[in-house]
Amino acid sequence: MARGKLRIYLGAAPGVGKTYAMLSEAHRRVERGTDCVVAFVEHHGRPRTEVMLHGLEEIPRKQLVYRGATFTEMDIDAVLARRPQVAMVDELPHTNIPGSRNTKRWQDVEELLAAGIDVVSTVNIQHLESLGDIVESITGVRQQETVPDEVVRRADQIELVDMSPEALRRRMAHGNIYRPDKVDAALSNYFRPGNLTALRELALLWVADRVDEYLQQYRSEHRVSKIWGSRERIVVGLTGGPEGRTLIRRAARLAEKGAGGEVLAVYITRSDGLTSVSAKELAVQRTLAEDLGGTFHQVVGDDVPVALLDFSRGVNATQIVLGVSRRKSWQYVFGPGVGATVARDSGPDLDVHLITHDEAGKGRGLPAGRGTQLGRARIVWGWLVGVLGPVLLTLLLTGAAPDVGLANDMLLFLTLTVAAALLGGLLPALASAAVGSVLLNWYFTPPVHTFTVSDPENIVAIVIFVGVAVSVASVVDLAARRTQQAARLRAESEILSYLAGNVLRGETGLEDLLERVRETFGMESVALLERESEVAPWTCAGSVGPRPCQDPDDADADMPVGDNMALALTGRVLPAADRRVLAAFAAQAAIVLDRRRLQNEAEQARELAEGNRIRTALLAAVSHDLRTPLAGIKASVSSLRSDDVEWSERDRADLLEAMEEGADRLDHLVGNLLDMSRLQTGTVTPIIRGIDLDEVVPMALGGVPEHSVELDIPETLPMVEVDKGLLERAVANVVENAVKYSPADAPVLVSASAIADRVEIRVVDRGPGVPDEAKNRIFEPFQRYGDAPRGAGVGLGLAVARGFTEAMGGTIDAEDTPGGGLTMVLSLRRATAGRQAGERDVPAPAVS
Repeated sequence: MARGKLRIYLGAAPGVGKTYAMLSEAHRRVERGTDCVVAFVEHHGRPRTEVMLHGLEEIPRKQLVYRGATFTEMDIDAVLARRPQVAMVDELPHTNIPGSRNTKRWQDVEELLAAGIDVVSTVNIQHLESLGDIVESITGVRQQETVPDEVVRRADQIELVDMSPEALRRRMAHGNIYRPDKVDAALSNYFRPGNLTALRELALLWVADRVDEYLQQYRSEHRVSKIWGSRERIVVGLTGGPEGRTLIRRAARLAEKGAGGEVLAVYITRSDGLTSVSAKELAVQRTLAEDLGGTFHQVVGDDVPVALLDFSRGVNATQIVLGVSRRKSWQYVFGPGVGATVARDSGPDLDVHLITHDEAGKGRGLPAGRGTQLGRARIVWGWLVGVLGPVLLTLLLTGAAPDVGLANDMLLFLTLTVAAALLGGLLPALASAAVGSVLLNWYFTPPVHTFTVSDPENIVAIVIFVGVAVSVASVVDLAARRTQQAARLRAESEILSYLAGNVLRGETGLEDLLERVRETFGMESVALLERESEVAPWTCAGSVGPRPCQDPDDADADMPVGDNMALALTGRVLPAADRRVLAAFAAQAAIVLDRRRLQNEAEQARELAEGNRIRTALLAAVSHDLRTPLAGIKASVSSLRSDDVEWSERDRADLLEAMEEGADRLDHLVGNLLDMSRLQTGTVTPIIRGIDLDEVVPMALGGVPEHSVELDIPETLPMVEVDKGLLERAVANVVENAVKYSPADAPVLVSASAIADRVEIRVVDRGPGVPDEAKNRIFEPFQRYGDAPRGAGVGLGLAVARGFTEAMGGTIDAEDTPGGGLTMVLSLRRATAGRQAGERDVPAPAVS
């Protein structure tokens, strides 16, 4: 069975017309005679979209009950049984209600595609999984429903439904997207012009990249080698020389002249890896290319012009930027050069720009530094083997084996030359070749003991020996140095990678970093010294190892960091080649020290700010929330004591009731303040025992109106390990908060259920709800989200509830109520088997 095809309408934001476009496509297909059904479409009350459903066959939805509410989802079994040619499925990233066959709707769509059914769906750019962080940084909202990018990339067709931010905001203002009561909030938050413009650009760029992929795939499948200039792609050929910076900047200016221009800087390295360019210069050019919006590529190829042209045609480039050759005039006898060759072989579809620069005609200069030195001991051994080795070998051959033969003698002397190259480098090897050739001529080439050679073949043999010895010595020396250089660069890269990863992410402390410095360079001690001014004494900010240095002048190696900070090492003198990595360590040590101090200052500032906030909130509570009931009580008492007015019995009862309500309210506020104080001072000591929830929860509802709460606590629930008094206070605070925000005609639901080793109490209201970013903040002291529609308080109820719940080893979290509202979930420990009600435990420690 052939897999179905997926078509996706992609939009930058809700309301651009994705669903409308999808339903228009459905009508077109039905008119053409295609068997097309609507598997799931949500019109969100938009009249224009709802009209588009008329005349289309809709598959009945599946109803699911979740937490006491009924929801509808796509009935995938009904769609598979109906088996249409095309199914319309809206909102691909949607998360299905628990109890559905699949967690995500895109998984439902995968089943339909696997069954051979074509699917047309919709996606907003903010729901792509890879763009979650970017969208959150733009809008401040983290999308909870996402779809993997690969699912959308696999679509056979992706069509962008585009609309300008101004037009979308007009649609919003006209009430074509959201209900009128939500328009103002949407326009001032998510649908701000800046947000919509950024999301639109994100969608356009994402679709452009997908178009690029489809184009490359088509060119590859159809073996199209000719360049299609769909947009300007400029390849910059780099040699590793300083002129590369000029070429990159010129290419960036060329790219700016065309819409959507792209710069690709490429460096061709030989397959053997033996290059003479500066790695530092290449790193600078890579950074420059990326800063200018381009990309950097390193391609392996022994034939530079061929590799450069192959790369350019592979990326569908339209222009190549090269620098004028640095070769001197006489060097052109060896060939026309890379620039001329590329220009000759580029063909009519690829333009080549030769850019003049300051390095033109100056020659390539000397190769880059040869890397680390071989060390004094190896050089000495190299000279000994290269000079004394041939002498000792001559004594051995003339005394013990005089008749080995000239060919074997040459091979033995050549072995010494190779050994000298491995130990001491090129110069000892050349000396070995020279001494060996003289000794071969004097002792082993007839006539012996003279420098005269009678046989011309022997002359050729000695010349060949010298040539082979010099060649082999050069190659061995170069390979040895490259190997040592590669090992050093690998070690340096590992160190720099460590710095870039652990240190910059804040995963390494100052002492850990200094210890890494000591281990890396094999030092006895390392200290980070600082001073307030140039005349102030040095102080140690951090150190590792015995007897750390107290002054940079006394150190065996030091690395300054600015004018008033230095990294001081004792143990040995470091070679100059190590100072580059040492400088990186010193700079990062200064950053770690600054970060540690900033963290300490931030912590102190946070504590001060928290104290100030609590004091300010407490003053506000005392000045308003506490004085209000006192004022009511005083007014009622004054009225009752007044002799000027004759109060009826009903009036007296009303005044007494007002006094009682004020006193209760005052008692509640003072109780919460005292409870919060106990939690912050850590003096809450719960007595944990096993109890039944139906003994506690009904008692916690005494402070709310009689018909404002629905209770659903099954008698079959297991017992929980809690402090009865603390749990009652916690539940009472949560329920009072829910009743305060829930509409009068929608009672709060208090239910409980057992899940594994926990028992959950869920307090469900139908109020305005709380956004995700505020769900944790509402549990902080003196925090009230929005304006309470009824009642008053100082914002301590939920803070006290969380403190008491955590003191008992439980948790309390806020979740969205399906259909609108907020659900508070108290998770408590289930009582262990055999625990009897009323059995006391050792008091649990308080958690503040």
